[in-house]
Amino acid sequence: MPSVFLVGAGPGDPELLTLKAHRLIGQADVVLHDSLVGRRIIQIARPGALVIDVGKRCGRHSATQTEINALLCLHARAGGIVVRLKGGDPMVFGRANEEMAALDAAGIAYEIIPGVTAATAAAAALKLSLPQRGVARAVHCLTGHGAEGGLPAHDWVALTRSGGTLAIYMGGQTAGGAAAHFIEAGMAPGMPAIAIENVSLPGQQSRRATVATLPGIIASMNPSGPVLVLIGEALRAENNDAGCHGHALLAMTTGAG
Repeated sequence: MPSVFLVGAGPGDPELLTLKAHRLIGQADVVLHDSLVGRRIIQIARPGALVIDVGKRCGRHSATQTEINALLCLHARAGGIVVRLKGGDPMVFGRANEEMAALDAAGIAYEIIPGVTAATAAAAALKLSLPQRGVARAVHCLTGHGAEGGLPAHDWVALTRSGGTLAIYMGGQTAGGAAAHFIEAGMAPGMPAIAIENVSLPGQQSRRATVATLPGIIASMNPSGPVLVLIGEALRAENNDAGCHGHALLAMTTGAG
């Protein structure tokens, strides 16, 4: 039987947790959580559970990945249920491969519990379908923040030519570089874009932009939480009945429970 569970905490709203994730968090003897996992989700842990913040945020590391791997193995060997709680989905930019490799090497059984990832949560919050028939036939998920910090070396030309909707995770701080690369690769400066911060949480805010105006729009938001950037023709207001116009604020707050 698995003793370790890599659990997706979703975008932040506790009501978006899967039933299995909620149950395991409440049963766990040890919870190792990312910094971006909200307090309301962490509070699901039972009284007496050992709760450890091992998160990485804005370059400030509570624990290295090697230390996290060691903690998982240490507590798993001690017995009980160990939950590794990750924001979003563990298998989407969650560095799950490194933790799975460490558990495999130690001979420790584990299970993956998926969670709602930021791109689909944003699409639901904004009432925008990311793929659209005749407009965008694909959705490309990429990170805006590499392992060494800064913008990763994506194939900007291929992404531009794909014609799909781009979902850039952790894209707030590197939006200027990404926008410049896309325009240099041939993307129209007026290509629609949306930046959304703290999706599904009470402090959610999102604004329309274009690729050219995206860096300035994000700066005007003064974000303190994670920013997801969406780019593509599927976001054009006239393609969506619920779309907003110009650079208007799309949604300042949500009805998070």
